[in-house]
Amino acid sequence: MEGEGASASKEPRTARGRRTLRAILDAAAVEFGEKGFHEGSISGITRRAGVALGSFYTYFDSKDEVFRALVRDMSDQVREHVAPALKDASGQIAAEQAALLAFIKFARTHKEIYRIIDEAEFVDPDSFRMHYASTADRIARRLRAAAERGEVRDDVGEVHAWAIMGMNVFLGLRYSVWDEGTAPETIAETVASMLARGIAVREPD
Repeated sequence: MEGEGASASKEPRTARGRRTLRAILDAAAVEFGEKGFHEGSISGITRRAGVALGSFYTYFDSKDEVFRALVRDMSDQVREHVAPALKDASGQIAAEQAALLAFIKFARTHKEIYRIIDEAEFVDPDSFRMHYASTADRIARRLRAAAERGEVRDDVGEVHAWAIMGMNVFLGLRYSVWDEGTAPETIAETVASMLARGIAVREPD
């Protein structure tokens, strides 16, 4: 997975190394997701991963470094989970609907992403900003491509992209982390309808 990232000079060169790195990142997600950055520990991560303390330092120099890598990894996981849904959609509104549906399902099985990304604002502001800026940039690029195909308004841009991302983030918080009582399909259909038609009362023709 592209998100697997040790220090630049410590990237694993073997399949076993990649599995160990993956185990460390997955364990870090659980450790920081449960305890937060400050209470989480390297020993807690290695215990959860089932690896020796020395194995951690093979890939990371500090708790800050593994946290930074984890934020990148989780951002990449979201992108890779959503990408197939975008590829299979017919039309941009359908693509945004599919993307939201995929994200809500992802967030329901990775609730820790919200605590980790929120803490990144204070632990590693650059990673926090990069997570959202890169996500919005991907949305903006696909909106502009859709505009060129004549599928959406030709004035779509950065503001629209950030608005869509903001909706998705808070819908994931409300309907994945706080409560799972609403079907993800219903949420995605509601938002797609709003994107397609807005919320103003339509005057009769």
